[in-house]
Amino acid sequence: MEEQNKTAIPNTRRRKVLLGAATVAAVAGVAVEAAAAQKPAPSKSAVGATLTTRDGVEIYYKDWGPRNGQPIVFSHGWPLSSDSWESQMIFLASKGYRCIAHDRRGHGRSSQPWDGNDMDHYADDLAAVINHLDLKKAVLIGFSTGGGEVARYIGRHGTSRVAKAGLISAVPPLMVQTPNNPGGLPKKVFDDIRAAALADRSQLYLNIASGPFFGFNRPGAKLSQGLVNSWWMQGMMGGHKNTYDSIAAFSETDFTEDLKKINVPTLIVHGDDDQIVPIDASGRASAKLVKNSKLIVYPGAPHGLTDTHKDKLNEDLLAFIQA
Repeated sequence: MEEQNKTAIPNTRRRKVLLGAATVAAVAGVAVEAAAAQKPAPSKSAVGATLTTRDGVEIYYKDWGPRNGQPIVFSHGWPLSSDSWESQMIFLASKGYRCIAHDRRGHGRSSQPWDGNDMDHYADDLAAVINHLDLKKAVLIGFSTGGGEVARYIGRHGTSRVAKAGLISAVPPLMVQTPNNPGGLPKKVFDDIRAAALADRSQLYLNIASGPFFGFNRPGAKLSQGLVNSWWMQGMMGGHKNTYDSIAAFSETDFTEDLKKINVPTLIVHGDDDQIVPIDASGRASAKLVKNSKLIVYPGAPHGLTDTHKDKLNEDLLAFIQA
């Protein structure tokens, strides 16, 4: 009997300790819930969201700035994501504009479909974002491959929801060299990129970012390891098959007829030292095809001028949007 009492005493104490701990945890939980209830809910304009396209692809997008601001929709380059537009988005959102950017199918945080990695699908995905958010009087701005996406969107969906357009270091009208496009780049250039992607795409992305993309291969250029790391990380987030297919999409798609359909004020910005998308066969050629377009050439600027010349580009975009 004495042994039973000895055992019962510590067991009773243990139950009291456990009950006390549970009470403390419950009180703490109530306090946390109360504190959370007092805090404002995170702004939906500051977080990412997703939508699903008609063919079942999940598209990630950011929606920054005031919801009542004029919408500015950004389309990114290869093999990047919407993160590549952050410098422009934070600047324009701070000026009162609603800034939206999505990760192209197969890129960034969007899903990675095996098929449909072409400009028609890219343009339709952009339309899905615009329609999903019911955007009106939007300014569409595309960088590099994203410029092709914007042109093809207008070619396929018109400008009923579009007020203005911007083509920044953009690939239209046509990158690859053909009998009708003698100023384009030889197809071997893009075949070599594909071969390098299959051999070691991680190293390919490092080589592009640390070399011609930002002009870091030019004499006297100061390399930014941060930009290189960001570019590489964005590229590696994309699907291998998707980014591989996209090489043909951005290099072999002819946007000539799409450009002719653009009937809204259009800003074309290009660097004259663009080693990725040479200006003569792209920016200058597009300016001749797009009615009511304005071409601004950045002397000595590389392809990645959204970062290397971000302050100037931000001001030029703001002036164009406000005009």
